[in-house]
Amino acid sequence: MERDAQCNGGGDSRRSFLQLGVGVPAALASGILGESFFAAAARAGSLPRGPFPKDAVIIDANENPLGPCSVAREAIAAITGDSGRYSMWLTEDLAKRFAEQQGLKPEYVRAFPGSGEPLHFSVLAFTSGSRSYVTADPGYEAGVHAAKISGARVVKTPLTANHAHDVKAMASAAPDAGLFYVCSPNNPTGTLTPHADIEYLVEHKPKGSIVLVDEAYIHFSDGTTALDLVIADKDVIVLRTFSKIYGMAGLRCGLAIGRPDLVAKIATFSGWNSLPVTAVAAALVSLDDATVVPERKKIAASVRNETFAWLDKNGYSYTPSVSNCFMLDTRRPTKEIIDAMAARNVFIGRAWPVWPTHARITVGTKAEMEKFQAAFHEVMQAKSARSSIRVPALNASTDLDGWRVPHILNEKS
Repeated sequence: MERDAQCNGGGDSRRSFLQLGVGVPAALASGILGESFFAAAARAGSLPRGPFPKDAVIIDANENPLGPCSVAREAIAAITGDSGRYSMWLTEDLAKRFAEQQGLKPEYVRAFPGSGEPLHFSVLAFTSGSRSYVTADPGYEAGVHAAKISGARVVKTPLTANHAHDVKAMASAAPDAGLFYVCSPNNPTGTLTPHADIEYLVEHKPKGSIVLVDEAYIHFSDGTTALDLVIADKDVIVLRTFSKIYGMAGLRCGLAIGRPDLVAKIATFSGWNSLPVTAVAAALVSLDDATVVPERKKIAASVRNETFAWLDKNGYSYTPSVSNCFMLDTRRPTKEIIDAMAARNVFIGRAWPVWPTHARITVGTKAEMEKFQAAFHEVMQAKSARSSIRVPALNASTDLDGWRVPHILNEKS
């Protein structure tokens, strides 16, 4: 695992982000926004033009610093020579392999380039101007922006005192609901919603609606999967991704699992394209290696718990995460803290409008979190977090429910 950690490199640059597909407007036009977009949009103004500085601590996008496991890297290298061929058969093998391991029929599983696409397509398939999208607040934002494309009313319900989804409030908030989105563990709080609560939502939701359970972070926790509800042919779709515990965010591979009629509705928006051969090859061997998940879960838990112990010792508040991210109380407007940390070469995550004095922190390596601790303590002890900021000002506008998004149309490359 140390070898995995040492192979981790670089990060995306603000410049490449702005140039990709003509930048932010292109991403908005496509409607498919993911974690990389939200992280890059939030860090605009904190990161000078160009790549991350040398030795930067990058804990703002819920990436796994270990990267793909060793057997996945070997599989990627071995199949690179065949990348000139389409790989529909390999993509189908991945769906079959996962189905076999989980006791599902192959037709219940469909592979996608990550879980962002099936999330987006599910919102398009099951919401509309007359069928609402229901989510927790704070919660992962991608579905909200997909709902803008479908024209759906967005209904946000606060988390419970235990930071779980308030399923009773969700079920009653929108009699016209088309889709309920439950991310467990939740992004950004890292907290679980009990399986019994998800069952309650499935049984008490409006007729004809769907419950979409995003299990991107399930492997970091001891939480119970909702796949049993899929096996029982309930109105449930489960999302899985290889981006998180498997460390394949840059490779793009994920799964949507549900009744064939539900999966078919998602497929209407995606066609039947194969995934990159490198991503699928890495995913297949990662599934087959029984040591990957428990080893990485143990590493993440150890670093997370050490970080929590330090926060407790120093009197800082945070959400009781069981995942690879948590929300940290910054006690001030979060943008001040984000910029002050960036000035110290530590890049932390964004705030959510409903919690304006909290920032999301991704759990990095032990060394990275020690650097985070030192920088955060220094910032919090300063009389003014802004006193030490030395980042260039950017012309920015407020969009995306309050996120600062750079004006790039008039900006030179």
